[in-house]
Amino acid sequence: MQISARSDYALRALIATAGFSDGGPVSATKLAEAQAIPLGFLHDIMSDLRRAGLLTSQRGTDGGYTLARPPTEITVGDVLRAINGSLSTVRGLPPDQVSYHGVASSLPELWLTLHEAIADVVDRTTLADLLPVRYRTSA
Repeated sequence: MQISARSDYALRALIATAGFSDGGPVSATKLAEAQAIPLGFLHDIMSDLRRAGLLTSQRGTDGGYTLARPPTEITVGDVLRAINGSLSTVRGLPPDQVSYHGVASSLPELWLTLHEAIADVVDRTTLADLLPVRYRTSA
């Protein structure tokens, strides 16, 4: 598994959105400045996250982004899949579509096991788990 800049930025932006959240939207400019993310790149990422149902957006002077669900209900896996599609690939293919011949024929089993281990970690880790304690709420 390789963590792309897009994935890193997406997670940082969503964690920041959760941390800034006081019930109102957070501007992309504020998120970009807080996390040192290029604004143009952030707009593209936020669009992907909105299409995936992880964010909502509001236009206008008081506009910005809010989480579509509480941070306790958005997992790292949700974010990574929204940005990358698959959690892991082998030569660009999902692990369950790779096959080898001869002595390496059992290797796909290893790739699937690794994929499942990654999925286990990212699917049980929520945005709320990643927020510093001072930003967590009981919601």
